[in-house]
Amino acid sequence: MTVTEKMEQKRLCMILTVLALAAAVAVLSVYGVHDTALAVIMSPTMVSQDVYRGENKGREEATQEHTFIEQPESSTASVLQPTACDIPPDRRFDCAPEKLISQEECQARGCCYVLVSRLDSASGKPWCFFPLSYPSYKMKNLTATETGYTAQLTRDTPTFFPDNIMNLQLDVMFETEGRLRFSLKDPANKRFEVPLETPQISIKASSTLYSVQFSADPFGLVVVRKSSGRVLLNTTVAPLFYADQFLQISTSLPSGFISGLGEHLTSLILNVSWTKVTLWNRDIIPAPSTNLYGSHPFYLVLEEGGLAHGVFLLNSNAMDVILQPSPAVTWRTTGGILDFYIFLGPDPKSVVGQYLDVIGYPFMPPYWALGFHLCRWGYISSAVTKEVVKNMTAAQFPLDVQWNDLDYTDAKRDFTFDKDRFRDMPDMVRNFHHDGRRYVMIVDSGISSSSPPGSYKPYDEGLKQGVFILNATGQPLMGKVWPGPTAYPDFTNPQAQQWWYDMVKDFHDQVPFDGMWIDMNEPSNLVDGSLDGCPKNKFENPPYVPGVLGRSLKKHTICASSKQYLSSHYNLHNLYGLTEAIASHDALVRVRGKRPFVISRSTFASHGRYAGHWTGDIASTWEHLYYTIPAVLLFNLYGVPLVGADVCGFLFDTSEELCVRWTQLGAFYPFMRNHNSQGNKAQEPYVFSQGAQNAMRKALLLRYSLLPYLYTLFHKAHSAGDTVARPLYLEHLGQINISKFWQPRLPRFPEDPNTWDIDRQLMCGAALLITPVLEAGKTEVSGYFPVGTWYNPIAGSTIHSKGQWILLPAPLDTINVHIRAGYILPLQEPALTTTESRTKGMTLVVALTPEGVARGDLFWDDGEGLLTFEKGDYTQILFLARSGMLVNEFVRLNSQVDGLLLQEVTVLGVPSPPHHVLANGIPVADFSYRLDSKWVSSPSGSWNTHLMPQFTAH
Repeated sequence: MTVTEKMEQKRLCMILTVLALAAAVAVLSVYGVHDTALAVIMSPTMVSQDVYRGENKGREEATQEHTFIEQPESSTASVLQPTACDIPPDRRFDCAPEKLISQEECQARGCCYVLVSRLDSASGKPWCFFPLSYPSYKMKNLTATETGYTAQLTRDTPTFFPDNIMNLQLDVMFETEGRLRFSLKDPANKRFEVPLETPQISIKASSTLYSVQFSADPFGLVVVRKSSGRVLLNTTVAPLFYADQFLQISTSLPSGFISGLGEHLTSLILNVSWTKVTLWNRDIIPAPSTNLYGSHPFYLVLEEGGLAHGVFLLNSNAMDVILQPSPAVTWRTTGGILDFYIFLGPDPKSVVGQYLDVIGYPFMPPYWALGFHLCRWGYISSAVTKEVVKNMTAAQFPLDVQWNDLDYTDAKRDFTFDKDRFRDMPDMVRNFHHDGRRYVMIVDSGISSSSPPGSYKPYDEGLKQGVFILNATGQPLMGKVWPGPTAYPDFTNPQAQQWWYDMVKDFHDQVPFDGMWIDMNEPSNLVDGSLDGCPKNKFENPPYVPGVLGRSLKKHTICASSKQYLSSHYNLHNLYGLTEAIASHDALVRVRGKRPFVISRSTFASHGRYAGHWTGDIASTWEHLYYTIPAVLLFNLYGVPLVGADVCGFLFDTSEELCVRWTQLGAFYPFMRNHNSQGNKAQEPYVFSQGAQNAMRKALLLRYSLLPYLYTLFHKAHSAGDTVARPLYLEHLGQINISKFWQPRLPRFPEDPNTWDIDRQLMCGAALLITPVLEAGKTEVSGYFPVGTWYNPIAGSTIHSKGQWILLPAPLDTINVHIRAGYILPLQEPALTTTESRTKGMTLVVALTPEGVARGDLFWDDGEGLLTFEKGDYTQILFLARSGMLVNEFVRLNSQVDGLLLQEVTVLGVPSPPHHVLANGIPVADFSYRLDSKWVSSPSGSWNTHLMPQFTAH
């Protein structure tokens, strides 16, 4: 079934659902002074003559903004009411989430039991499920506040989980026009909350894209999009659970097209057919249906008409998220609080921006970080490492950053280097710098504890300063990683952050490295829990264990009950990589005084503010090549634009064809690194045949040509919360702002459902569509082109698409790259390092729409200074094309642009040969025009101007 057919099918179901809901609540909604619809809905199955009438009658503002509805008791006896268990299979919510139970046990819980087939059981479809009348919380004392509403929730009967919290406080905050927040907390006892700095408001938004409605008994919250009347969330679909170690809330979804909930090996659009998504950071080779290195409890749902919304649960505990085909989602977490943000968009791009408004915008990487990186576990000496760099240069491959894996260390201990095999490591790094290159090395999170006292400063000082995570007896917990017994720094401890800085500085004083690669920071442990085991307590044996690999929270990590400065590891586990990234980011800023570069394996929400990410130990297979595309796209949605996968794969031997295709795709990863494991065949670009080398070199030089465009995209991500790589459905620009009087409209891709599940192509910014080959032996590839004009500047071809799939030629030396009409790209002559390429001449590629307009920009600074945007120490230029003329406008100008020369301009989509071309008012005699492609080009000798073009063609 096509996406369009799926949409039509779901649209009918959705219309019926919305109409039914609208009929039920229309008379209940009252619009208050802040244009926020509010209703208190009494469930027909729960209403009696003892209807809730509110206990705070004196609070007039509250009574003005909601209505209390009294329904006749006879309504519950209507023959039209379904029986308690008469629920369609796709709308059933599991009443036995923690274990297999019998029919008798199910019914003893007050739940419905319907035998399902073995196949349905394996798919996750519940056979023990909640009846419509299952007890939940009741709401009372709904009161208006300066920021929204507050209420108390009470539960009369406990659930089948221990330590129920019978009274809750609900807070609903209308934070912005497009952002709603609600939380459920224990008013009597402080529970763990994620220490993430988020925006705080003192007064609610004056107007909103959403209305909020409440159900009092059972408690529920309904969020409706005002413009369409579409229900985005409805938590009345299943009972609310709130026990000490089991919190569960369910909601309907308006669409089955949902992305997010990382990190997993997955397609861009998740399968809603009883899919369980587990979030508990884990060191594991990526495999489907397995919890991986990071946790991002955020999803984005695509709605009919190009609309979208997102939901973020600010909770770091181990959790499952269950997707079911009704469609609906159930959140199950093992601790903390329920703290939800809902983002109304209204388009997908706006949803991501609103999410980043909460978790923070990405850091600005140094310019050199966008060049090519090369690494291998197996560069066993400085001599081997230097030979690799020499070979790359001799073969004329760009290389900006050389890396070393654990090979450089002394006995695999952090902040050491082998004085034999890497005895000249400091000089090696200084020589890299002399040649315009940088150096990055791996740092694992575990600190070796087996060296003689007084011989290994990181452990000695850490022990003295009390910076390590503690076990149940108050001693440093001992796990095992590569160096043997290890202790784990507690990066939530302020003293540990200072200690980490001291260690980074001490090592940098010896080896002047440029960035840090932090690995094994889930944290990973080669034994389960600790060398001494874990105690038997509620943290190690919770009443509900999410679907983690190994069925135990301590599997391949440290004890959940271990003690950290802020809380137990049970609450902080998923934050470990984030807290190490923050400490590493801050240490590098203090040590180097330049823009930091940190790449981390483990991540959590807000990680992109401090570091980038690579997708871990992927295999050299065609399947994993494909999966890198949705991985890169999803991490851009999570606010981590500096992301990439190991080019050519990390595990197992690659093949020449696979490595060529991977290098072509990798040229459009925001972060591009070739990394290989020990024992595998070599996969540096220079080891392959000349034909393969030519193809790889072509891809790398194309990347380096595009670096000014890519760097500008990172500036937009850092300053405005944009993405760098993005799925087609995210590209929303509807018009080009040529002037306030004339703003030509471009197609909005989210309005085309065919773009929604495309994850074998990607957009690089708004202007570039990348269509890679992802299968062996293929010399053609099919790509989807949304409505518009698309130029292939390499092939010299143009596509005028009505929104269609097109078969493209793709010989081994080619990756299909198309420029979207309406954009101007700043390019630069490539070189073997960015140090050199930044001094080369610039080119503008102008891709005109059929109306003859285009727009682009360039952000330029020194490439590595701290806070250049915030300090205003940068140049930003807007380029505008209209009526046969290309002009520029300086948004800001500084000295960094001095010496940059515009050497060439190419205009795509010129309908007829121009009679003359002027560059800054001077005739260009030797311009060229191609009749086949309708392109105008000026040769390099025509320009040599300081990026201030005025180009006219008539």
